[in-house]
Amino acid sequence: MQNHCAVLNCTSGKSSDQPLFRFPKDVERCRKWSEKCHRKDLEDESPDNLYRYYRLCAKHFETSSVENNEDPHNIMLKDDAIPTIFDVASQPQQQKQSKETTEDETDNKDKVKKKNAKAKKVAKKDDAQTTAKKDDVQTTTTEEEVYKQSIRSFFEALVLLGEQNIPLKGPAERSSAQENLVSNNFQALLEYRMNTGDEALQKMSNSDPLNKECCPPMQLNQLIEVCEKSIREGILEEVRKNVFFSLITDDLVKISGEWHLPVFLRYVDQGNCQQERFVGFLPFEGDGEALTERLLSDLSDKWGLIMEHCRGQAHSYSGRHFGKIKAFATKLTEKFPMAVLVPRSTCSLNTAFASGMASPAVQLVLSTFKKIESFFSHSPSLQLELEHAIAIFYQDKAEKANELKEICRTSWTTRHDAFEVAVDIIESILLCVDSVHDNEDMRWSDQVTHDALEISKALADFEFVMALTVLKNIMSLTQAFGKNVQSKATDVYFAANSFQAVLLSLAEVSDNIDVYHEFWYDEAINLATAMEITVKVPRSVLRKHRPQTVSVIQPQSYYKEYLSIAVVNHVITELKELFCENHLKALRCLLLIPAVVGQKKSLNSEGETDIKMYENDIPNAATLSAELHCWWVKWVHKGKEDNGPSTLSETLQLSDIKFFPNMLAVLRVVGTLPILNLESSYDVAYRRFKLYVENTQEIDRSKGLSLLNVNCDARHDLDSMVEAYMKTFPK
Repeated sequence: MQNHCAVLNCTSGKSSDQPLFRFPKDVERCRKWSEKCHRKDLEDESPDNLYRYYRLCAKHFETSSVENNEDPHNIMLKDDAIPTIFDVASQPQQQKQSKETTEDETDNKDKVKKKNAKAKKVAKKDDAQTTAKKDDVQTTTTEEEVYKQSIRSFFEALVLLGEQNIPLKGPAERSSAQENLVSNNFQALLEYRMNTGDEALQKMSNSDPLNKECCPPMQLNQLIEVCEKSIREGILEEVRKNVFFSLITDDLVKISGEWHLPVFLRYVDQGNCQQERFVGFLPFEGDGEALTERLLSDLSDKWGLIMEHCRGQAHSYSGRHFGKIKAFATKLTEKFPMAVLVPRSTCSLNTAFASGMASPAVQLVLSTFKKIESFFSHSPSLQLELEHAIAIFYQDKAEKANELKEICRTSWTTRHDAFEVAVDIIESILLCVDSVHDNEDMRWSDQVTHDALEISKALADFEFVMALTVLKNIMSLTQAFGKNVQSKATDVYFAANSFQAVLLSLAEVSDNIDVYHEFWYDEAINLATAMEITVKVPRSVLRKHRPQTVSVIQPQSYYKEYLSIAVVNHVITELKELFCENHLKALRCLLLIPAVVGQKKSLNSEGETDIKMYENDIPNAATLSAELHCWWVKWVHKGKEDNGPSTLSETLQLSDIKFFPNMLAVLRVVGTLPILNLESSYDVAYRRFKLYVENTQEIDRSKGLSLLNVNCDARHDLDSMVEAYMKTFPK
């Protein structure tokens, strides 16, 4: 450190009365101090070195820059002090003396300057090239940012239209093919955004004035594809994070002229809440083993699902595609035995049994049910007509009439006792639709009268009456079981234990089918007589046989073989497949619900055996028995006092369940099963999906936009969509 003033020819130092001040740490002030000193060597020093090794004396500062000028031994500079007092006249002499004393240093500096001059010429050329490159990079970066912002605007418009289920095509373009997609609504929304100040879209439009479309059809299809993948990946990532799930499919949907299989996933999230999400469509073209393998490949390889973690599956069988769906479900069970096949809570068990039958008569009943529900549900006036017809047929039974009227105000065709209700009101419905079709007072439109005629024709067919009668009688044996197994947890547990009794009752009917069919046939004839319907074999059957053999076919024997026996055998087969041993064990794991614990006398070995079904899915199988015993002791008395939770969701939300990790793990796995009812707040995906399919014409349906619409409550990361698009379609 110097002990004298850094200003040339200044004699101030330790021996003088002038105090010395360090150079400031502030870079800007330090630079000003060094400039005032007029020393080239100080200009090359760093601010840190100047602060550490150089000083300026007080006589170079004005009085206003000093904090305390009364005590010469204790003065300080102000924070913004700059030296301003110098002997200007002595500066040239000072510089000359400095040059003489540093002659060798100056010679070296001259050499350095010559080298630097030459280097500067080269550097100048390089700088020019570098500047040009920087300008190009900056221009490219700016163009890329504009493009990214415009792509983001595309996605924002796409998400808005998808969530609101607004078709991309305009009415005039809906007849065009998918590959020639013309998006009037989408284009109109982009133009609106441009007119309201979207700078990125404006710049893109101005760059190509001849192009009337901001987003060509091919690019729009690419955007939809990226959007679909992004939404699905977000859902699947959440599913994978929670490990176990169940796979659910619904009725096939036609999109762009091809059949697609809608897929849902049910799981229990990190907050221990049951969730069900729609994850998209899988192409359902082809037959046999090839179709099954492709579906499994799409789930695991294309979507990235770990099928070893699948613990349940539920499918909506339809008569037309029954065999294909059945083959897929069977193959899935073969490869992954823990993925038990179960019915779904959104459809009554009896309806599921009937939907899975390939019998034309049964399918006639179900299709007529749909027509009836659609016919009456969209018109309060028609509903009143039906209630009036019910009142006519039950004049002497007011209580029964009021009960049936109340039932008809709901979606009675989906009830567990739908077939019984249908038998009770079939005459009223026929009277009502015949009256509407006659239209004597001209109250109804041509479309309404036409629909009424279609329903009337179906009801007035003996094949319909016979099938309805058989379904009513056979399904009455499974009605209570189906209602309980799709009810609250305590009912589900005890229904699982009564399964064998249901099978025995059906087996007894099957063994004595001759007797039962005779009763059913007589019941159907009585109903047909009351409705003035001719008893006969279906016309389609008569046309298949030669005229001489027609008289041999008797209605009673025909309906016995092709209806009564077929329905009984189908229901027994379906029950055994849908309620296999693993499925029943899973349902009996609801023994862990505190309300069920309170209704049990003791914890038997069978209960522990059922829970051990999931010993590979729990954190510590070695402590399972001890933990189960502690859980039982905790709730055995509280459950009896009705102080314990009675549902699976309530049990999962218990604050102290975290102290029973094995119990929590088992309940989380069981909670994924599609047979269990979801709380209404978590069952929105299925309802939204149904609304989308019902309210969207086939030509307007889109795999990507359906995901946006059904998952409109999900957070859409537009920035990640943009990055994915730029990466997938770099050109």
